[in-house]
Amino acid sequence: MTRVDFIFNVERKVDQAILVMQTQLKKGRQITVHVADEEEAVALDKTLWAFHVASFLPHCMVTHDAAAETPVLIHWQQQALLQHDVLVNLQAVTPTFFSRFTRLVEIVGRDDTDKQQARERFKFYRDRGYEINSYDLAKL
Repeated sequence: MTRVDFIFNVERKVDQAILVMQTQLKKGRQITVHVADEEEAVALDKTLWAFHVASFLPHCMVTHDAAAETPVLIHWQQQALLQHDVLVNLQAVTPTFFSRFTRLVEIVGRDDTDKQQARERFKFYRDRGYEINSYDLAKL
């Protein structure tokens, strides 16, 4: 069964996603980052390319020819899933395919709308019996 982790009160969701990606890559995991659309995918791709040189994250769009060999994939709804290890959700909705993954990481910002949407996702997972771990960055 998929392990679900929520990270709450994140100041910048993309920065937190990068920390998650770095940690998971060091563990030898494969990561799919789920975004809303191609525009968000392009923005994330540019951010990852501009990230600190010593901490480069090998990544590409799920549509790229090298996607099958790349440990970090940027994914949006219409593409086929190429791996099923770690899913980082940057969308406001529950990914319909999350249960195919070993682990799901939900990153939640500080604004009220994001928190409310996360509560709905949290309830969805809890009501279906998924183990949920919560990390509140405001308390750390």
